[in-house]
Amino acid sequence: MLRDKFIQYLLVERRYAQHTLTAYKSDLEQFFIFINQTYGELDIQVISHQHIRSWVVDLVNSNHSNRSVNRKLSTLKSFYKFLLKENVLSENPMEKVTAPKMSKRLPVFVEERQIEELLNASFFDDSFEGFRDRLMLEILYSCGLRRSELNNLTWQQVDFHLKQIKVLGKGGKERIIPIDPSLIVRLVQFQEQQKTLEIHSPFLFTTRVGELLNAKSIYSIVKHYLSRIPGLEKKSPHVLRHTFATHLSNHGADLNAIKELLGHSNLAATQVYTHNSIEKLKKTFKQAHPRS
Repeated sequence: MLRDKFIQYLLVERRYAQHTLTAYKSDLEQFFIFINQTYGELDIQVISHQHIRSWVVDLVNSNHSNRSVNRKLSTLKSFYKFLLKENVLSENPMEKVTAPKMSKRLPVFVEERQIEELLNASFFDDSFEGFRDRLMLEILYSCGLRRSELNNLTWQQVDFHLKQIKVLGKGGKERIIPIDPSLIVRLVQFQEQQKTLEIHSPFLFTTRVGELLNAKSIYSIVKHYLSRIPGLEKKSPHVLRHTFATHLSNHGADLNAIKELLGHSNLAATQVYTHNSIEKLKKTFKQAHPRS
């Protein structure tokens, strides 16, 4: 089946993360269920931009947000590009499909004072889990990792001598992230804890018996601790990635440097963090200028 071949292509050649592949599979399944139920079983060569537009209308009428619809259309775009590459099609119907407009949302992030209070809180006990969870939050904030990158982080990727970690990002793209001395100390301490418990896993974040934590567990752990921050709208690992980038931007870091540290493929994805800096400047102006 073409869909299976496409997913295999994303896995092997594009090296997409497992949760991304799951989302792509789901989007394609929803699309073809709609086509089959509405028009009957159509050959892929017969499906036109009009069929795809009708799916978009159905999604909007079903109260899917524009962001959700655009993500599904992005999956479909990738699928049709693959079909062109494989010479299954000679024309791309997605070229005549317009995505719904989205309002720009500023990334949710944690204030500097709040993140310091969180990482220094007494509720991280001296147990293996307490030390592990605190280290997890600190690496997400100090290094700006994606959840999948944290999940797959191995001791081999940590260079204690050069004080850096090598991260394998989207599409198998590698990047180097410097780590501060205090984080080095915590990593060494955690490594000793694992040795004491006879955990021989190559991965950093495991259970007490050495089993690799899955992405869902990491999400739940991070959400648990971020829930302690009052007024925080979102409580996912990605919030700490946004916090990493926003704090760098607020302190004057070059946008291209932030782009490289985040592993973004283009600068447009990074520019959103300058908006948070502008909002901070506006707030400072309002508080400090006599004519504000």
